[in-house]
Amino acid sequence: MNESDNSFTLTKLIERLNELFDHEKVDVNEVQNAMETYQSNLPEWKKYAHFDDYRYTRNLFDSGNEKFNLILLCWGVGHGSAIHDHANSHCWMKVMDGTLTEKLYDWPNQVDCHTNTGHVQMKSNIVKDYTKNQVAYINDTIGLHRIENKSPNQRAVSLHLYSPPFKMCHSFDERTGKMNTCEVVFWSQGGIRTSHGKINQIASTKNSADQT
Repeated sequence: MNESDNSFTLTKLIERLNELFDHEKVDVNEVQNAMETYQSNLPEWKKYAHFDDYRYTRNLFDSGNEKFNLILLCWGVGHGSAIHDHANSHCWMKVMDGTLTEKLYDWPNQVDCHTNTGHVQMKSNIVKDYTKNQVAYINDTIGLHRIENKSPNQRAVSLHLYSPPFKMCHSFDERTGKMNTCEVVFWSQGGIRTSHGKINQIASTKNSADQT
């Protein structure tokens, strides 16, 4: 599966991921290959795409037998996340529509994240744009990141795979490096809105990606 294949549907992607995660050790390259092989097809995921006027949304549509989560993130114009980690999990992000900007950050090294003592402004060391069907990968050994939709007129959608799934993560204040604990919740599950509604972990208000 080194080349894109239009017959490799979203259902087949999920089947392939279940095969890959059935092993004790995750092969990052194989998962990356599967994510890249799938070509975004709007009719397959449209029912899971729910937008909010004020912040991006996280929409769970497959729990991968508790070994991974597949989540559709919907980004309105100017929406972005806070700087955050991934709770020692693997994270793949595939752009399904639009363009998203990833900013990578090193972990704060002059701040005690647990006591929030010290002060250091965080600076992005790598900035990269991802367009439709491109895939990014990150884990906590690589660093922290933030995702933004910088388009002035186009929404964006991305497919995220997290393994293992996690219920808590951390966001970071760009100005101070201080860490906050965030609960992971979903705007919808299986296309149905949850009781959490407009609440999103590591979500920021429109055009203000530093807030959580």
